[in-house]
Amino acid sequence: MSSNVRPDANHNRLSRLLILGPPGSGKRTQGSALAQQLELPALSTGELFRSMMCYDTPLAARLRDMVAHGGYVEDETTNAVVSKRLNAPDCSNGFLLYGYPRTAGQVHHLDHLLSAQQTALDVVLSLEVEDDELVPRLLARGEQLGRIDDQADTVRARLALYHKQTEPLVDLYRDRGQLISVDATGSVKEVKERIDAALL
Repeated sequence: MSSNVRPDANHNRLSRLLILGPPGSGKRTQGSALAQQLELPALSTGELFRSMMCYDTPLAARLRDMVAHGGYVEDETTNAVVSKRLNAPDCSNGFLLYGYPRTAGQVHHLDHLLSAQQTALDVVLSLEVEDDELVPRLLARGEQLGRIDDQADTVRARLALYHKQTEPLVDLYRDRGQLISVDATGSVKEVKERIDAALL
Protein backbone atom coordinates (compact mmCIF):
# COMPACT_ATOMS: atom_id res chain seq x y z
CA MET A 1 0.00 0.00 0.00
CA SER A 2 1.89 3.00 -1.26
CA SER A 3 1.09 6.43 -2.59
CA ASN A 4 -0.87 6.39 -5.85
CA VAL A 5 -0.70 10.01 -6.92
CA ARG A 6 1.59 12.80 -5.83
CA PRO A 7 0.00 16.21 -5.34
CA ASP A 8 0.99 18.93 -7.78
CA ALA A 9 1.70 21.37 -4.97
CA ASN A 10 4.86 21.30 -2.92
CA HIS A 11 4.41 19.76 0.55
CA ASN A 12 4.94 23.12 2.26
CA ARG A 13 2.23 24.74 0.18
CA LEU A 14 -0.51 22.19 0.80
CA SER A 15 -3.36 24.02 2.46
CA ARG A 16 -6.54 21.94 2.10
CA LEU A 17 -6.20 18.30 3.00
CA LEU A 18 -8.55 15.46 3.80
CA ILE A 19 -7.63 12.25 5.61
CA LEU A 20 -9.74 9.12 5.08
CA GLY A 21 -9.37 5.85 6.93
CA PRO A 22 -11.28 3.31 9.00
CA PRO A 23 -11.83 3.77 12.74
CA GLY A 24 -8.54 3.23 14.54
CA SER A 25 -6.32 3.90 11.51
CA GLY A 26 -4.66 6.90 13.13
CA LYS A 27 -6.51 9.78 11.50
CA ARG A 28 -6.49 11.89 14.67
CA THR A 29 -2.88 11.15 15.60
CA GLN A 30 -1.44 11.63 12.13
CA GLY A 31 -3.84 14.43 11.22
CA SER A 32 -2.93 16.46 14.29
CA ALA A 33 0.79 16.04 13.65
CA LEU A 34 0.49 16.92 9.96
CA ALA A 35 -1.74 19.92 10.68
CA GLN A 36 0.81 21.25 13.16
CA GLN A 37 3.59 20.69 10.64
CA LEU A 38 1.67 22.58 7.94
CA GLU A 39 0.36 25.21 10.40
CA LEU A 40 -3.27 24.43 9.58
CA PRO A 41 -6.30 23.96 11.84
CA ALA A 42 -7.13 20.27 12.31
CA LEU A 43 -10.86 19.64 12.04
CA SER A 44 -12.44 16.43 13.29
CA THR A 45 -16.18 15.87 13.16
CA GLY A 46 -15.79 13.13 15.75
CA GLU A 47 -14.22 15.54 18.23
CA LEU A 48 -16.81 18.20 17.44
CA PHE A 49 -19.61 15.74 18.11
CA ARG A 50 -18.01 14.41 21.29
CA SER A 51 -17.78 17.96 22.64
CA MET A 52 -21.45 18.53 21.77
CA MET A 53 -22.49 15.32 23.57
CA CYS A 54 -21.50 16.86 26.90
CA TYR A 55 -24.54 19.13 26.89
CA ASP A 56 -28.05 18.38 28.12
CA THR A 57 -29.87 18.96 24.84
CA PRO A 58 -32.02 16.82 22.52
CA LEU A 59 -29.25 16.90 19.91
CA ALA A 60 -26.67 15.76 22.46
CA ALA A 61 -28.93 12.88 23.52
CA ARG A 62 -29.41 11.83 19.88
CA LEU A 63 -25.68 12.00 19.25
CA ARG A 64 -24.92 9.87 22.31
CA ASP A 65 -27.41 7.23 21.16
CA MET A 66 -26.00 7.10 17.62
CA VAL A 67 -22.41 6.88 18.77
CA ALA A 68 -23.19 4.24 21.41
CA HIS A 69 -24.63 2.00 18.68
CA GLY A 70 -21.76 2.56 16.26
CA GLY A 71 -23.82 4.55 13.78
CA TYR A 72 -23.16 7.67 11.77
CA VAL A 73 -24.73 11.00 12.57
CA GLU A 74 -27.16 11.83 9.77
CA ASP A 75 -25.87 13.90 6.87
CA GLU A 76 -28.02 16.95 7.56
CA THR A 77 -26.62 17.47 11.06
CA THR A 78 -23.07 16.58 10.07
CA ASN A 79 -23.09 18.89 7.06
CA ALA A 80 -24.39 21.79 9.14
CA VAL A 81 -21.65 21.35 11.75
CA VAL A 82 -18.93 21.11 9.10
CA SER A 83 -20.26 24.12 7.18
CA LYS A 84 -20.11 26.29 10.28
CA ARG A 85 -16.60 25.14 11.13
CA LEU A 86 -15.15 25.52 7.62
CA ASN A 87 -16.57 29.03 7.37
CA ALA A 88 -14.76 30.08 10.56
CA PRO A 89 -12.02 32.71 10.11
CA ASP A 90 -9.17 30.35 11.04
CA CYS A 91 -10.03 28.12 8.05
CA SER A 92 -9.85 30.90 5.48
CA ASN A 93 -6.30 29.95 4.48
CA GLY A 94 -6.71 26.19 4.70
CA PHE A 95 -7.48 23.23 6.93
CA LEU A 96 -6.85 19.55 7.51
CA LEU A 97 -10.10 17.63 7.75
CA TYR A 98 -10.63 14.09 9.04
CA GLY A 99 -13.71 12.10 10.01
CA TYR A 100 -15.61 13.84 7.20
CA PRO A 101 -16.91 13.14 4.62
CA ARG A 102 -18.20 9.69 5.47
CA THR A 103 -20.93 9.32 2.85
CA ALA A 104 -21.42 10.20 -0.81
CA GLY A 105 -23.92 12.87 0.24
CA GLN A 106 -21.30 14.49 2.47
CA VAL A 107 -18.80 14.48 -0.42
CA HIS A 108 -21.36 16.38 -2.50
CA HIS A 109 -21.85 18.89 0.32
CA LEU A 110 -18.10 19.39 0.77
CA ASP A 111 -17.70 19.91 -2.98
CA HIS A 112 -20.39 22.59 -2.81
CA LEU A 113 -18.76 24.30 0.18
CA LEU A 114 -15.35 24.43 -1.47
CA SER A 115 -16.79 25.55 -4.79
CA ALA A 116 -18.57 28.42 -3.03
CA GLN A 117 -15.19 29.44 -1.56
CA GLN A 118 -13.57 29.04 -5.00
CA THR A 119 -11.15 26.47 -3.60
CA ALA A 120 -10.59 22.72 -3.82
CA LEU A 121 -8.85 19.95 -1.91
CA ASP A 122 -5.13 19.71 -2.59
CA VAL A 123 -4.87 16.07 -1.64
CA VAL A 124 -6.83 13.24 -0.03
CA LEU A 125 -4.75 10.91 2.14
CA SER A 126 -6.08 7.40 2.72
CA LEU A 127 -4.71 5.51 5.76
CA GLU A 128 -5.01 1.79 5.14
CA VAL A 129 -5.08 -0.88 7.85
CA GLU A 130 -6.63 -4.37 7.91
CA ASP A 131 -9.58 -5.00 10.24
CA ASP A 132 -7.70 -7.67 12.20
CA GLU A 133 -5.27 -5.00 13.38
CA LEU A 134 -7.91 -2.31 13.88
CA VAL A 135 -10.10 -4.26 16.32
CA PRO A 136 -7.47 -4.58 19.09
CA ARG A 137 -6.41 -0.97 18.50
CA LEU A 138 -9.98 0.26 19.00
CA LEU A 139 -10.63 -1.90 22.05
CA ALA A 140 -7.39 -0.69 23.66
CA ARG A 141 -8.34 2.92 22.90
CA GLY A 142 -11.79 2.40 24.36
CA GLU A 143 -10.32 1.03 27.57
CA GLN A 144 -7.73 3.78 27.81
CA LEU A 145 -9.97 6.75 26.96
CA GLY A 146 -13.36 5.44 28.00
CA ARG A 147 -14.86 6.14 24.59
CA ILE A 148 -18.35 4.68 24.23
CA ASP A 149 -17.84 4.10 20.50
CA ASP A 150 -14.79 1.87 21.09
CA GLN A 151 -16.50 -0.90 23.03
CA ALA A 152 -16.57 -4.56 22.01
CA ASP A 153 -20.22 -4.50 20.90
CA THR A 154 -19.79 -1.43 18.68
CA VAL A 155 -16.36 -1.85 17.08
CA ARG A 156 -17.39 -4.45 14.49
CA ALA A 157 -20.53 -2.45 13.66
CA ARG A 158 -18.44 0.68 13.11
CA LEU A 159 -16.03 -1.15 10.80
CA ALA A 160 -18.88 -2.71 8.82
CA LEU A 161 -20.48 0.69 8.38
CA TYR A 162 -17.15 2.16 7.26
CA HIS A 163 -16.70 -0.53 4.60
CA LYS A 164 -20.24 -0.04 3.35
CA GLN A 165 -20.55 3.75 3.28
CA THR A 166 -17.12 5.39 3.57
CA GLU A 167 -14.65 3.05 1.89
CA PRO A 168 -16.22 3.69 -1.56
CA LEU A 169 -15.12 7.33 -1.19
CA VAL A 170 -11.52 6.15 -1.52
CA ASP A 171 -12.21 5.03 -5.09
CA LEU A 172 -14.13 8.25 -5.76
CA TYR A 173 -11.17 10.44 -4.83
CA ARG A 174 -8.78 8.06 -6.60
CA ASP A 175 -10.80 8.49 -9.79
CA ARG A 176 -10.51 12.26 -9.36
CA GLY A 177 -6.73 11.95 -9.20
CA GLN A 178 -6.55 13.38 -5.67
CA LEU A 179 -5.78 10.26 -3.62
CA ILE A 180 -2.60 9.14 -1.90
CA SER A 181 -2.78 5.79 -0.08
CA VAL A 182 -0.43 5.08 2.83
CA ASP A 183 0.11 1.87 4.78
CA ALA A 184 -0.89 2.83 8.34
CA THR A 185 0.38 -0.31 10.08
CA GLY A 186 3.33 -0.09 12.42
CA SER A 187 4.39 2.58 14.88
CA VAL A 188 3.19 6.18 14.82
CA LYS A 189 6.70 7.24 13.77
CA GLU A 190 6.82 4.75 10.91
CA VAL A 191 3.45 5.87 9.57
CA LYS A 192 4.41 9.52 9.89
CA GLU A 193 7.56 8.88 7.87
CA ARG A 194 5.51 7.19 5.12
CA ILE A 195 3.11 10.15 5.03
CA ASP A 196 5.97 12.64 4.76
CA ALA A 197 7.59 10.57 1.99
CA ALA A 198 4.29 10.40 0.10
CA LEU A 199 3.61 14.13 0.31
CA LEU A 200 7.14 15.44 -0.31
